[in-house]
Amino acid sequence: MFEYVMVLASIIIGLAITHLLQGVARLVQHPHRAPVYWVHLGWVLYMFLSAVFWWWWEFRLQSIQEWTLQLYLFVLGYAFLIYLGCALLFPADLEGYEDYRSYFYSRRAWFFGLQATWLSVDLADTLLKGTAYFVSFGLEYPIATISQIVLCIVAAITRNERFHAAFAVGMFLYLLYWSLRYFATVD
Repeated sequence: MFEYVMVLASIIIGLAITHLLQGVARLVQHPHRAPVYWVHLGWVLYMFLSAVFWWWWEFRLQSIQEWTLQLYLFVLGYAFLIYLGCALLFPADLEGYEDYRSYFYSRRAWFFGLQATWLSVDLADTLLKGTAYFVSFGLEYPIATISQIVLCIVAAITRNERFHAAFAVGMFLYLLYWSLRYFATVD
């Protein structure tokens, strides 16, 4: 049942990754069309890895024996949040914006609001994989996730470029640290 249920979620995540790759390809194809912004690209990399890792992390759902419509919709909704985060990073065009910096800051409330929602859903998703699984991460997981949610709320409100630069680098490094520490193999 797991394989059947994950087909549509996998397609959604695949579309999210495709959207990011197409956006990066446009940057390479037309480098002078709109100046890039390294903080924006940092979030592009973060979302790319998040989407790739999500596919890996969700393999743990194979242990669920009885799938309900609500659980199926939850997993699809989770994948949809990731897709929306990816889609917000590369608009169809930049008309009305000087560059990716101005676009990024104009959409920061949406992007970081989605991030905060996605992180909240991740807490529930981890719990769905079993209480023992959730507890296996210790207090670090809920404390780090709640801290990231709070920082996303701050990022949605502030336009401070130093904060955004530090936040992008910090989130990327923590994602790598967490993923390599806990998810190097699938059980």
